[in-house]
Amino acid sequence: MNRPSQTRSERRSAVIKALAHPSRLAIAESLQGGERCVQDLTRLVGADMSTVSKHLTVMRSAGLLDMEKRGLKVYYSLRCPCLLSFFECVDSLVPGNPKASSGKFNRTKL
Repeated sequence: MNRPSQTRSERRSAVIKALAHPSRLAIAESLQGGERCVQDLTRLVGADMSTVSKHLTVMRSAGLLDMEKRGLKVYYSLRCPCLLSFFECVDSLVPGNPKASSGKFNRTKL
């Protein structure tokens, strides 16, 4: 693999790893509706503030989130508006999903 392809693959891998946790997926899905403050995301995830902050740091490091501090509150927004399309594509691969296509991936165990 040439260097540019390897670098692109590494960046993509970092984004996928950053989404590879149920709490981070919930955060990403929530942020598709607009920015949220840390307190809102903490309630959403149902974990303590330090755990949610670690999740947000992983997501920011991968380039998925923007952060803005306003007074005492920190707000996060999604930098990747096409994430909803990605999730819809992933949902189409899940066996038993009524929206799943009849494509090759549905007939194969993932």
